[in-house]
Amino acid sequence: MKFSCDKTSLQAAVVTAGRCAAAKSPIPALEGLLIQAGSDVKVTGYDLKKGIYTSIPADVAEPGSIILGARFLNDIVRSLPVGTVTMSVEEGLNTRIVCGGSDFTTVAADSEDYPELPTVDRERSISVPQNILSRMIRQTVFSVSDNESRPVYTGELFEVKGDVLTMVAVDGYRLALRRETVEAGDVEDCSFIVPGATLNDLEKLCGDTDEKVAITVGAKHISFSVGSTVLVSRRLEGEFLNYNRSIPSEFSIEVEADKDELVQAVSRVSIIIDERTKNPLRLRLEDGNIVIYCNTGVSQGRDLCPVRGGENASLEIGFNNRYLLDALKAAPADTLKLCFNNASSPCVVKPAGGDDSFSYMILPVRLKAGA
Repeated sequence: MKFSCDKTSLQAAVVTAGRCAAAKSPIPALEGLLIQAGSDVKVTGYDLKKGIYTSIPADVAEPGSIILGARFLNDIVRSLPVGTVTMSVEEGLNTRIVCGGSDFTTVAADSEDYPELPTVDRERSISVPQNILSRMIRQTVFSVSDNESRPVYTGELFEVKGDVLTMVAVDGYRLALRRETVEAGDVEDCSFIVPGATLNDLEKLCGDTDEKVAITVGAKHISFSVGSTVLVSRRLEGEFLNYNRSIPSEFSIEVEADKDELVQAVSRVSIIIDERTKNPLRLRLEDGNIVIYCNTGVSQGRDLCPVRGGENASLEIGFNNRYLLDALKAAPADTLKLCFNNASSPCVVKPAGGDDSFSYMILPVRLKAGA
C-alpha cells in the first residue's frame, strides 16, 4: 500500500474515526484504525457498539489496507508539519510515514484481523439539517441516563410522526423533549432509540450548516451520513417511557421569566452548594418574583428573578440545582414559562409563546421543614 494526501485532511480523518476506536479491548485490532487505500483513503474506527468511517482524497499509488494503533497514529499525524503525507507499507507490514523532514517507521497489523462493521438493512430514512440535529442533541442529551441497569434510558427516543421529529431523553429525575419539522422521506410513523454515546459523537460531526444528515434506520442498526463520514450504531431495544402521559398537561401556577435573568440568578445561588452534600435549591413565589435561595448550614445565598403571572400563588419547591440549570440553559427561547402544581409535582419548562418545540420536566426534591 502506498498513498499521499494532505496532512490536515488525514489528521481530521484520524481524529474523527478515532472517536470510535476502543480504548482497551480483548480484540487488539479494535484499539486501532483500519486504513484502506483504493480510489481514495478510508479510515475506520469501531468498538463493536458503534463505528465511524470517513474518506479523504488521496493520490493512491498502490492500493491496500492495514491497521495502525489509533492513539499512536493520532500522535504521529498531529506532530507532522503542514504538507503532503506519504504512507507506504512494505514486506512484513513495515509502515513508513513521511512528511517534510519527518520520517516515522512502525509495524502495522493485518487488516484481516479487523471486524467487519454491521450493514444497515435500510427500512426507513430521514433527512435533517446538521445545525438543527446538533442543536436537538445538545438540548436533550444531558438528560440521558448513565445507569446501565436500565439500558433503554442510556439512549434517546427518536419518534417520527408525519414530518415532525421528536427527541426525548429521561434519566428518572428529569426529562428533555425537543421537536422539529424534518423531511421524513419514505418514513412512515416510527420510533427508535439511539445510544447517548452515539449522539455525543454525532453532535461533534455536525457543523453549523443546513447541509443534511441522512439517517438510515434498520432493524437492529442505524447510520448517520454526514458528508463523507458515516456513523453506524446499534439500536437500543426496550420499552421507552410514555412521555405524553408523564408530562402534566394542566397546571395551577404558570409564570413567565426572562431566560438569561433566571439562569444568572440560579447560577449565583448555586455557588454555595456543595457537590458532596447536594443541598437543594429552593424556589418561592413572592410579590412578582421567584425568590431563589439555599441554606447549606455553613453558607446562605439568596437572589431573585422577576416573573409575570402567578398572582396570589403560594409555592415553595426544591430542586437539584444542576438539573434545573441544565434545563434552563438548554431551553431554546428568550422567555420561558415555568409551570407548577405543588411542591411534590414536577416543574415543566416550556416556551412562553405557547408552541410545543420543547419541554423540560424536573422532579422536585423533598424539602425538610426549617432547613
